[in-house]
Amino acid sequence: MSEINKITEKIIQFRNERDWMQFHDPKNMAVSIILEASELLEHFQWKTKEEVEKYVKQNNAEIEDEIADIALYLFELADNLGISLISAMEGKLKKNAVKYPIEKAKGKHTKYDKL
Repeated sequence: MSEINKITEKIIQFRNERDWMQFHDPKNMAVSIILEASELLEHFQWKTKEEVEKYVKQNNAEIEDEIADIALYLFELADNLGISLISAMEGKLKKNAVKYPIEKAKGKHTKYDKL
């Protein structure tokens, strides 16, 4: 069993033990992902690159918690929708390889439709 499957099972068990599936419909899960991503972003708001580097070293545990919250909701949402995260990510990487060919995109942050 893969690590993703193992952690997903733990997430589902945690949710089910608390009878929370009733609250975990796709809309609420997507909202929760955005809320947690906003909490992650808050750690970096208004900081310079140098300030971020120092802040991350001093607040790594809090940042780690926010990243974990996002992943927990994401893994559960994917499971609830019957989506394999690995397959979805592999498929998206293939699509991105077509949209961002190395010879056009290397070293650039330009969106694919402007390359």
